[in-house]
Amino acid sequence: MGSKNKLKRFNENATFSNVFQPTREELAKDEFKLKGKWNTDFFKNDNPIVLELGCGKGEYSVNLGEKYPNKNFIGIDIKGARFWRGAKTALENNMTNVAFVRTQIELITSVFAENEVSEIWITFPDPQIKYKRTKHRLTNTAFLQKYKTVLNDTGVVHLKTDSEFMHGYTLGLLHGEGHEIEYANHNVYKNEGAPKEVTTIQTFYEKQYLEIDKAITYIRFKIK
Repeated sequence: MGSKNKLKRFNENATFSNVFQPTREELAKDEFKLKGKWNTDFFKNDNPIVLELGCGKGEYSVNLGEKYPNKNFIGIDIKGARFWRGAKTALENNMTNVAFVRTQIELITSVFAENEVSEIWITFPDPQIKYKRTKHRLTNTAFLQKYKTVLNDTGVVHLKTDSEFMHGYTLGLLHGEGHEIEYANHNVYKNEGAPKEVTTIQTFYEKQYLEIDKAITYIRFKIK
């Protein structure tokens, strides 16, 4: 994507009513106005809030939003030029249950209050295979504790990835730390019992993986 196109998207994002771009300073001072008030002040309903972390183009947020009008969806990514597409689509389709936040995932406890979230989707994250990159792996212990803070008592996390490494690493960690694994499969499209929202919604890259018959894995779990 050219820098001119990126700039155009950044400028458009600033005008979108469903896009929020808090500064790092604002979050560090715990001054983000929607924290703890997403339902009352933005969505204006009591429906469950679902996050998509590292949402990319926002395909999951938008598609889940269409599928489940009685839930609220928020895509989170630091790359605003990417989720511009999802934000624009949601506005064009008058979807009042979809929003996007431009921030780092490690700052989610400054964006959401304790128990404010019902579900978290992590779709095709960078597996950060090198040992030095472990701290950036979205299912490491530190991230799980952040998710636990914002999730309510019945909250679940979904991990969908094409990385066997990420799947195995996460399963091992969940077992080792005693978290509750509700469902796990290393090739979800070859399993007839797979949850529908896992196989009926596909990201841009996922479609490419499926064309070359690359296995897509999925885990649904609760953090203890």
